Amino acid sequence: MRSTLLFAFICGLFTSVFAQSKKDTVTLIGVGDMMMGSNYPNGGKLPPDDGRGLMKEVEPILQNADVTFGNLEGVLLNEGGIAKTCRDPKVCYVFRSPEKYVQNLVNAGFDVMSLANNHSGDFGDMGKRSSIRSLENAGIYQAGQTNKPFVVFERNGVKYGMAAFAPNTGCPSINDLNEAKRIVRKLDSLVDVVIVSFHGGAEGPQHEHVPRKNELFHGENRGNVYQFAHQLIDVGADVVFGHGPHVTRAVEVYKDRFIAYSMGNFCTYGGINVSGINGLAPIVKVFTSNNGKFYKAHITSTKQSFYGPVAIDPEKRVLKRIQLLTKQDFPECKIEIDDLGWVRLKSN
Repeated sequence: MRSTLLFAFICGLFTSVFAQSKKDTVTLIGVGDMMMGSNYPNGGKLPPDDGRGLMKEVEPILQNADVTFGNLEGVLLNEGGIAKTCRDPKVCYVFRSPEKYVQNLVNAGFDVMSLANNHSGDFGDMGKRSSIRSLENAGIYQAGQTNKPFVVFERNGVKYGMAAFAPNTGCPSINDLNEAKRIVRKLDSLVDVVIVSFHGGAEGPQHEHVPRKNELFHGENRGNVYQFAHQLIDVGADVVFGHGPHVTRAVEVYKDRFIAYSMGNFCTYGGINVSGINGLAPIVKVFTSNNGKFYKAHITSTKQSFYGPVAIDPEKRVLKRIQLLTKQDFPECKIEIDDLGWVRLKSN
């Protein structure tokens, strides 16, 4: 009897200590597309110094969160693999970054990456395996392939899960809502905070707006990202980070959960158009409760030039675009975005 009581006391004490150690407020940073230079078909599109300067200016910002997330375009592979073929060479791009470039992600503070996009299969199974191995060996979590739709990890007593979706072969489908909801429900049963990543929506400056319907681009169904985000929040998603259009889109808070509909081209050295608004991207930092309820967010404006690193944009141009797009696309959403970049719920 005494041993049973002692065991119960120890369990209760452990539970109490664990509850006290769990942070009340957690921070999650999300950025958009990342491709750190390509050695295919030759080394002409690789950055100097193995890319160590690509994110140097923004590393202190990226490192300052409980969880930092990005979308890895292309593969981490030194050589080999079979480059994908394309029906239309004008809209075909293939990216292969050296495996050692994973250290740039480590240095910048990334914790978890999505591999659910149209470039994760640029060099077939060899490229996918090399990307996964490189990330895992570096201590960075990953998900977004059909054999691994989500990943679970812990930080400071809080359990996180990230699930990633795209309209592309080999990825959990953004267009299969029933399966996506099944995955998120399962993840919600396992963790405190559920992060959903999607690669979806049409591409280019003419597609900045969220149309609230299926988006077709080059004959491909890129999903209804509005419906997708809302329905996954309905079944347990807490923060939704979108990417894919290569431009930034609006943000929204739905049922006290945060959505960024596209975070643009964050770090894409060569091979991807970064002229005009294509070269403007946010670093989005979301503050939530330890079960995902939105408190506030902050937007840091960055810019890229062709064959240039990520830099802070003192003109805050992407912040201004997000302010305008959010007002236009989600006038019913009760948030305000100030000129310092803070996103807050409107006070009654």
